[in-house]
Amino acid sequence: MKTAIVVQRYGADLSGGAEVHARYVTEHLSRHVEVEVLTTCARDYVSWRNDLPAGVDVVNGIRVRRFPVARERDIFDFADWSTRVFERVHSVSDELAWIESEGPTSTELVRHLRAARGDYDYFIFFSYRYYHAYHGIRAINSRSLLVPTAERDPAIGVSVFGPIFRGVRALMYNSFEERALIQAVSGNEHVPGVVVGVGSEVGARPDRLRFRQKYGIRGPFAIYVGRIDENKGCQELFDYFRRYANNVRSRLSLVLIGSSILDIPSHPRIRHLGYVSDEDKFDAIAAADVLIMPSYFESLSMVVLEAWALGRPVLANAHCDVLLGQSIRSNAGLFYENYDEFAAALRTLERDRRLADTLGRNGEAYYRRHYSWPVVERKYLDMIDRLKREDEEGGVRGIESLPSWFTRRRKTVLPAAEVLAKLPCGPVRAPKPPPARQLDGKPAARAGGVARYGQ
Repeated sequence: MKTAIVVQRYGADLSGGAEVHARYVTEHLSRHVEVEVLTTCARDYVSWRNDLPAGVDVVNGIRVRRFPVARERDIFDFADWSTRVFERVHSVSDELAWIESEGPTSTELVRHLRAARGDYDYFIFFSYRYYHAYHGIRAINSRSLLVPTAERDPAIGVSVFGPIFRGVRALMYNSFEERALIQAVSGNEHVPGVVVGVGSEVGARPDRLRFRQKYGIRGPFAIYVGRIDENKGCQELFDYFRRYANNVRSRLSLVLIGSSILDIPSHPRIRHLGYVSDEDKFDAIAAADVLIMPSYFESLSMVVLEAWALGRPVLANAHCDVLLGQSIRSNAGLFYENYDEFAAALRTLERDRRLADTLGRNGEAYYRRHYSWPVVERKYLDMIDRLKREDEEGGVRGIESLPSWFTRRRKTVLPAAEVLAKLPCGPVRAPKPPPARQLDGKPAARAGGVARYGQ
């Protein structure tokens, strides 16, 4: 069986949650089925310019086929279309223009998907909101699976995505909150779907002392790992931590790992290490007292799972339903909605080592039950097996057509932000699932069951 992974960018050295997620899934599925990646020539997620050559490449032993982006993204044009679609009554044509403006607009990739649909048994698309996923799924919905990587932002309220969520063959959700959000906005409960997430490539023996010696870090520290961006809550993190450092008797420092598009505050207890190797990253997380995740918008947060895999507690932004739900279900993290809660939780984790260690152990157990690679791989393979049986039985669903030319241009579509505001919110508490079969045939815990939203 041959499966195509279709994603906006791909490379061994690319940061970005969805792109790393796609690469991890690709490399692990390649152990069981033949896999090829279909992607663009872009490296930069802001401009989508063609930095890599078109044609066939090999990344970590995986065949990668790259297609050029027809035009770079104009950030001002995209901002104008986003304002129109998110904040005003608009038309379906406006939404299609917004998708084209967001990009990466690779007509050659979509053309290849149509022409080569018979060369692959199934196509696994990553990231619902981009050009390649929207047009690719409409072209070959009968063989398409979607990993939506949806966050609670206005894009989820764009109306043209409803038929995609209802028309795709199956969805591989990152979290119970993501599934509940997509089902609420699209009514796609009839579409096969499973909460699966992604495993981690944490090394077998992270070395805390090696990290401290290499970077000259002494004393306790909290760590943030990821893109240092206002959209990730980093400006608020800087403000909160500086208040904490100034007002609380503490030796705790804040260590930052990742590329930054913000000015890093000049503070004696804030240190930015920039981009580091995976070995250094995992050593750093293992050495940290706590990982802080300040983001308001996540579909999963791979770094939180990595912290739990390494037995470290997490302090998470409770305004993000996914982070709040994961923290509650795992009993492996504390959370905050404002500075006072941030300070109280961080002080507790810093001073009560017994509590912090217990939360870390809970996180490690939660990761093994739900996100170890045998569990993740089995869920993908089980879903593919299910779709193969459906194909043999016939009756595969189609996808809803776009409205007529005139209807498409009527300005009757609600602002996407208004749609989002009406959706239910809150963490999902999932019941204890039945044991699931691992690849070796032994029982293992599986995340699943009926989850209630906002209860």
